Amino acid sequence: MTGPRRTAPRRDDVVPALAGLGSTIAARRVQLRLTQQDLADLAGVSRSSIQALEYGSGGLRLAALVEVASVLGLQVTLESPFVADR
Repeated sequence: MTGPRRTAPRRDDVVPALAGLGSTIAARRVQLRLTQQDLADLAGVSRSSIQALEYGSGGLRLAALVEVASVLGLQVTLESPFVADR
């Protein structure tokens, strides 16, 4: 008997979430009249990291994402889309 098959999340499900996160961060940065370099300096990350985050195309450490959000006055929350059977 074999166990349950494990599969990675589909990229189609992940990309819209990242794009939404990136657009929220970009909109807030613009609202605060910060350049990508300003935000990068305040958050302690590179400008290319901010650019990748805004475009939803790069990997950023969770701690760095939380710092970027904090600088912008935003809060990051994680939710599981899975409901455990009892």
